Amino acid sequence: MMQYEKLLDEASSLGLSVYERYLKGQIKGLYSDNVIWMNKSLPTYAEKYCILAEEMGHYKTSVGNILDQSKINNRKQEQRARSWAYEKIVPLSKIIQAHKERIINKYEFAEFLGVTESFLERALERYQEKYGDAINYEGYTICFNPLGVIEWFEDI
Repeated sequence: MMQYEKLLDEASSLGLSVYERYLKGQIKGLYSDNVIWMNKSLPTYAEKYCILAEEMGHYKTSVGNILDQSKINNRKQEQRARSWAYEKIVPLSKIIQAHKERIINKYEFAEFLGVTESFLERALERYQEKYGDAINYEGYTICFNPLGVIEWFEDI
């Protein structure tokens, strides 16, 4: 709940208004003209947190009406907004922090971040698409499949 509330505060500081309403069909969230609509039927704060981050990603990265996902440009904008959300709430630094906290599985990692397991899974898949199987980051090597962190010795 705390992460969701922090993100709500950040949205507000950006001039975004966030409203929770029951939305039709499978719609979990929508962004338009500095307003984010969140589906009031979202069952957990983790899901609300993930959806809010994605809708903030649309604020940061999208232009125009992209509801028609049959158009390639709209799909690209959707992907950019999701990537922004992944990097916002599952940054590489948090993967290292989880390693230091001795978190040993994706369930615990999702709990640690306050996200859903499916969001975490998609974020890790996106990182693997972007960086390959591993990336060197701040003295560590982060492996994405399987997920793991290697801590390197300093020069001796």
